Amino acid sequence: MSHENYLYRKNQLMRTFGRQLARVKSSVSSWLGEEQTNQFIWEARQEYEALIPRIPYIGDSSLLLTFYFPVTRYLAVYRALQKQDKNLEDAGRLIFLIAREESMAIPYVVRRLMETLWFSRWLRKLAKKRAIRSQQRRYPGSFVMNYVEGDGREFDYGIDYIECANCKFLQAENAFELAPYVCATDNPISELLGWGLTRPKTIAEGFPTCSFRFKKGGATNVPIPQSLLKPLGTEA
Repeated sequence: MSHENYLYRKNQLMRTFGRQLARVKSSVSSWLGEEQTNQFIWEARQEYEALIPRIPYIGDSSLLLTFYFPVTRYLAVYRALQKQDKNLEDAGRLIFLIAREESMAIPYVVRRLMETLWFSRWLRKLAKKRAIRSQQRRYPGSFVMNYVEGDGREFDYGIDYIECANCKFLQAENAFELAPYVCATDNPISELLGWGLTRPKTIAEGFPTCSFRFKKGGATNVPIPQSLLKPLGTEA
């Protein structure tokens, strides 16, 4: 089956976005007030609905889409906040909160099972295959990556992203300034899902690659602006 976008998955995508907004509604209400929060949620849903036909198709790999779909939702949040006269850092804080709440919503036992799977031989083999396939560049808007064998000490395995689908999408939408804030969400996700991720540089920051290194039981080492850890509405 051939597709140009993900319009055929619109209902599923809208439901997922609705659940994410519901998880942070109380926090946003404390920041914006109830009336403005309801307006923000309505605007965010409208923005996302308009974005869905513009999400470039990169295939149906659940592994890749897990890292691809969130950026489109974050862009909808950013644009809805702009209509409320909020700035980029405000959007970054809310996006960071959404990513954290989304990971925390996964039951603890499931998170630990996901951690086990993340370091399994099966997933490493799948990641290696996906990396080789990505280099064929079948979908121009997709990720292109190299698989990196671990050394057994510093890291178990790694992925070097040569091209980032998220950055391409934000660039096409004239919102590339949001990219570093999207990258920052790797921090809470790694901590909650047990990735043990070290990722010192990103394409969003102007580097040629994003270097991901995963270590089971390791500490997360993903630099983020400290302002993202402050409550919504706090001055930088």
